[in-house]
Amino acid sequence: MKTDELTGAALDWAVAKCEGVEIIVRQENWDWYSSSWEQGGPIIERENMEITRLADDRGWKSTNYDQTIKAYGPTPLIAAMRCYVASKLGDDIEIPEELNV
Repeated sequence: MKTDELTGAALDWAVAKCEGVEIIVRQENWDWYSSSWEQGGPIIERENMEITRLADDRGWKSTNYDQTIKAYGPTPLIAAMRCYVASKLGDDIEIPEELNV
């Protein structure tokens, strides 16, 4: 799956993989990095990521510390977590079949 298309549980699973957290796909309560500032915020800070609003409210852009990876999303956290996943796992990743939407 393309990193820039990840959302919801698939995006959070990919972030957890980058963080070295093993997630059981059927598990109900895992960290929702892309919707919780308590979970995603520390990653943004640690990775020294930049988040900016696009003109005309078209969404958000996030870049990694050296500005080589860019990702976009409808919210700051989604853009940042896509950027983080792309910087660690690349532009295409395999996700568990249960998470394919």
